[in-house]
Amino acid sequence: MSSSKQKSGQFVVPGDRLGVIEEFVPGPGTYEENGTIYSFATGRALVDMLSKQVSVFPKTRFLPVPKVGSIVTGQVREVQSKTANLRIFQVDKHPISGSFTGVLHVSDVSFHYVEIMHDACKPGDIVRAKVVSDKNRTFHLSIKEPDLGALHAFCSRCGNVLTSRGAQMRCLKCGKIERRKVAQDYGKGGIV
Repeated sequence: MSSSKQKSGQFVVPGDRLGVIEEFVPGPGTYEENGTIYSFATGRALVDMLSKQVSVFPKTRFLPVPKVGSIVTGQVREVQSKTANLRIFQVDKHPISGSFTGVLHVSDVSFHYVEIMHDACKPGDIVRAKVVSDKNRTFHLSIKEPDLGALHAFCSRCGNVLTSRGAQMRCLKCGKIERRKVAQDYGKGGIV
């Protein structure tokens, strides 16, 4: 939507160009990338010439999508020496119908040095993380903060839920001791 075609009420879909930041301020339902304002939602555009703001009012139910700053919950699918892949199933307390994939790098696990990812998480663990980047349409995650990390972790030998004593985890069924980066509220309550 260029300055010559600014029409309130125009139907737009995610990714439609609405203007540039030199002429408008991005409002609700929009996002700015490289100086251009785009629609974030499917709905009707509202161009407020008085406040020089462009917004989009959704015509469909809001579907949560991870973005930088979102707190996501996911299940660890694969762990390698320096990275882990998570299947994200919840964004900011909102369950999602599909799933997104997030990547956690060993440098985003703790403020202290962690040598290998296997000391932070294992496949099957349920983890709360923060989206720190969405560069190249990949959700890069961090669990450095105290309220982030494993919410539920499972023994890599027998699959039983692990009990937490800080970073040291113990399986009450088989006695195996493992390490994880856990959230402060590990094991308390379920997933929203």
